[in-house]
This record gives sequence, structure tokens and C-alpha cells, in this order.
Amino acid sequence: MSRFDQVFGISQQVLVLRSQRSAVLAANIANADTPRYLAQDYDFKAMLGAAQDSLRVDMTTSDNQHIRIRTNSSVGGLLYRVPSKEVSNGNTVEGEIEQAAFSDNALRYQASLQFLNGTISTLRKAIKGD
Repeated sequence: MSRFDQVFGISQQVLVLRSQRSAVLAANIANADTPRYLAQDYDFKAMLGAAQDSLRVDMTTSDNQHIRIRTNSSVGGLLYRVPSKEVSNGNTVEGEIEQAAFSDNALRYQASLQFLNGTISTLRKAIKGD
């Protein structure tokens, strides 16, 4: 694990996941009138957990009788959204739910960027000696 990974933590993975989720939600919104289109979304908490697991360092052992600790995760990708109402054309996109999810995701993306910018600003001040 590099020093930058230690400083920034999971921020990079959060931004990547938020960006991917924005693309999926935008596709849902764009296909709101497409017959038999199935709305998709990520389980963000599970995906973030998998990203955190990938950052963890596995413990090394000095003896074959030691118990090995593994931190791998088997979280999948996209999930299909279950609609709250039935539609005759088989489309599962609910516009108001997708818009709310997209707005919430965009807000959280901006918050993650501001947090990362604050960390970078603090590092710059520390390097300059301010």
C-alpha cells in the first residue's frame, strides 16, 4: 500500500463507484419509455465494502500452523431494481425514483470531491509549512 493510498484512503474508489452509478442511473432515465427495459442499480454499500476489502493488507504468517486471514470479497455488479407498481410494457423504470437516486448520488459525489479537495489542501499546507 503506497503512502498516497494511506492518505487518501478509499476516496478514489468512492469517486469511481459514484461515477459508475451515475452512468447506470442516467441509462435508466434515458430508457424510461423503452418497452421491457429493466432498471438497474448498484448496491453501493456492498460495492464500497468490496473496494475497502481490496485495500486491506493480508496478514502474513511465519508458521504453517498459523491461521490465514483472507479479506477477499465476492460482490457482484449490477442488480435489477424491483418496481413498486406494474407497467403494461414491462419497463421497470420509475422516473421519480430514478431522478431522486441520481440527484442523491450527484450530491454525494460532490461531497466526496470536496472531502478529497480538503485533504489535498491540507497536504499542500503541510508541504509548504503554512
